[in-house]
Formats: sequence, structure tokens, C-alpha cells
Amino acid sequence: MFDQPDQSHHAILPRARGQIRAGFAWRDGATRLERLYQAGSAKAMLPPAPGCEMVLLNTSGGLTGGDRMQIAVAQDPGTRLTVTTQTAERAYRSTGGQAQVSARFSVATGAHLDLLPQETILFDRAALWRDQEVALIGDATCLWVETLVLGRAAMGEVLTRLELRDRRRITRDGRPVFVENLYLDDGALAGRDSPATLAGARALATLVMVAPDAADRLDCARAALGCDGAASAFDGKLVARLMAGDGWPLRQALMRLIGAIRPGPLPRVWQI
Repeated sequence: MFDQPDQSHHAILPRARGQIRAGFAWRDGATRLERLYQAGSAKAMLPPAPGCEMVLLNTSGGLTGGDRMQIAVAQDPGTRLTVTTQTAERAYRSTGGQAQVSARFSVATGAHLDLLPQETILFDRAALWRDQEVALIGDATCLWVETLVLGRAAMGEVLTRLELRDRRRITRDGRPVFVENLYLDDGALAGRDSPATLAGARALATLVMVAPDAADRLDCARAALGCDGAASAFDGKLVARLMAGDGWPLRQALMRLIGAIRPGPLPRVWQI
């Protein structure tokens, strides 16, 4: 007879670890990469672009329980930087524990950051904890977009189990400018059709611009909204929220919105 597998313990599955530390400075009339450390499954690329652009990549192919990713990016005074991702990030089903992502972006006085990651796709039974902060110093400015997609509609996926803790903060000189703590669990999914929760949407996005002229762009932002959404502005901050039945129409609406309030082309990876 064949030996029966030992059921007394579970195999210890490999977990992804990734770390990026990068610094940018103003030299020779342009923003230049000054230092870069990358380890594990976290990689950074700097493709040819009109400005300085850093593309983040997770070579593990996605996140699952027990994975750990750490990102730290610092900009010196006067720099302008766009940070994006090569493709959508995927949070897969967890067999134990949470995937944890920590990201901090420090933007010095006179500098600007466009933080434009592509969407995060959440799979059924995913467990993802993210803690992200953009720390502005002095008169620094930023544009930040975050998009979540609840499963792949084209594949007929319906999420019933989920644990998402997504903490987003923008501070200026240590004081909060924008704070959003998003928590989605099984209960939120069960009530997804309620107007008080997701109203049946499978994709949602938040755009935040922090700049002295943010309110001046409100009319352009509202005119560019092409799906369920709304925009408001106050005290040097513009916030837009969008929802759609799937990731593709939301992506198209976001591209129009970003193009309406931000000069120059989107990162090339967004256009592929």
C-alpha cells in the first residue's frame, strides 16, 4: 500500500518579502534618482519618460496571507516625481494571516508627487492590510489615486469573504490633511447593494489633490466624471470619488479625470 500523507501538520508555504527604499534629488535642472535599495520581490524601474517616473513591480505576481511589502520614497526640495505600478496588484485568497503593505512617501518643500498606482484587484477570501502615508513638508503638493476592484466580472467572480483594512493618510508638517480608514469585510459584501455601502458597485476609486489651486480645478473635475461619482474642494484640497460596475469603465473615467486636472500624459503603463 502507498504511504498515506501525514495530516498532523500543514506545510509551511513560502511567503513573499519585498522592500524598496528610494531617494530623489534635483540635479542639472531635472529630478534624478540619488539612491535605490530593493530586495526580495519588490522592484523599481525608471523608464524613459518626459519627467521622472518610477514604476513599482511585485515579481511574486500578487499578495497573499503572510506576505510583507515595505516601500519608502523620499523627495528632496524642488523635485517632481510620478510613482505608478507596472500592472494591477492582486490580493489572492489567504490560507492564513494577512498580506501587509507599508508605504511612506516623503515630499520635501517645493516638491510634487503624483502617486498613481494601477488598481488593486481583490479576490475572494483575500486578507490585506495596507498602511500608506504621503508626508508633505512645507509647501509640497501631491496627487494621489487609489482604486479597488472586487473580483473580475468577466470571470464571473463574486466576493463573499474578505478582510481589507486600508489606511491612507496625507499629512503636512506632521499634521493630518486627509485621513481615510477603509474596512471591508463579509458584512459589507453581504450588504453591497445598499445605497449606504457599495450600491452594487464592483469597483471604486478615490482621488485626492492637495495643492493651493486644487479648488480651481473643481469644475474641470466635475465635467470629466464619466460614471457614478462626485467631487468637492475645500481649503487647498480636491477629493473625487468614483464607482462603477467593473474595473474597466472606472479606469476609463479615472483617465479622463486625471487628464482634466493634471498636465501632461499619464504614465505609459496606464495606456497599455
